[in-house]
Amino acid sequence: MIRYYNRVTRNVETEKVYGGSYLEWAYRSAIGFFLTDHFFSKRWLSRLFGAYEDSLLSRSKIEDFISRYGIDMGDFEEAQYACFNDFFIRKFKPGKRPFSRSEREICAGAEARYLVFPDLKPSQTFAVKGMEIDLEELLGDAALARGFEGGCMILARLCPVDYHRFHFPFSGLLTRHYRVAGALHSVNPVAIESVPRVFLKNERQVAIMEHPKIGMSAMIEVGALGVGKIVQSAYSERTPLPLKFEKGLEKGYFLFGGSTVIWLFQKEKFKLAQDLLENSARGLETWVPLGQPLGELIE
Repeated sequence: MIRYYNRVTRNVETEKVYGGSYLEWAYRSAIGFFLTDHFFSKRWLSRLFGAYEDSLLSRSKIEDFISRYGIDMGDFEEAQYACFNDFFIRKFKPGKRPFSRSEREICAGAEARYLVFPDLKPSQTFAVKGMEIDLEELLGDAALARGFEGGCMILARLCPVDYHRFHFPFSGLLTRHYRVAGALHSVNPVAIESVPRVFLKNERQVAIMEHPKIGMSAMIEVGALGVGKIVQSAYSERTPLPLKFEKGLEKGYFLFGGSTVIWLFQKEKFKLAQDLLENSARGLETWVPLGQPLGELIE
């Protein structure tokens, strides 16, 4: 059972896990984990599954999915979905998730369950949910990792039932982007217990950003089991850099599957919101709607 704090209702709630029985078998049984680690987590299989989610055959799942997980479709733009992936990357109606206009506030760039980690070390094992994070491995760049020592990390876990587009949390300049190859394990807490280095093993895409007061920051999209593709909608490989972006602009989206977005900030640049700090300290994720403040700049 996965419990999290809902910032809107101010209650601790129980997560409805998509494919919960499969995850239990895949990561908590010996044969299930062997097959998952050596077969199911491979990229080609997630792409094959993604091809099914792109097909007309998957459209029949949409109505049951909406009903089972209580998704309020009144929040989203009206559309005719040709397949499940069309539904999966549905868009909010304009104005449904406004971003703060304050230049001091850094906002949630994903609608997700958040954990935060202040005072980062170059090589660190996090007590919360048994995660193992090494900044150098996460970024695939030792020199870059040293720039975030003593800073903070924000980890946003997206479930399959969530909105799966991700946005820039502040305005700034994109100066570099690259891909780190890897597998595609689930990022559900059940899986993290068995694969504590999941964020270091999974495929990820890294964007390095600059801001006059924040300095350097990183935004990392992490692939996951069943994710057929991470799509960048704000830029491509041929986009000239640096690229100016505005707070709230859609950066990209994940095709089918739960996944994770990670932000890194440098030391003494950013003050995290108190509820995120308190809940994370006791191992409790905080569900935060897209656009709500995660903290503010240190002047």
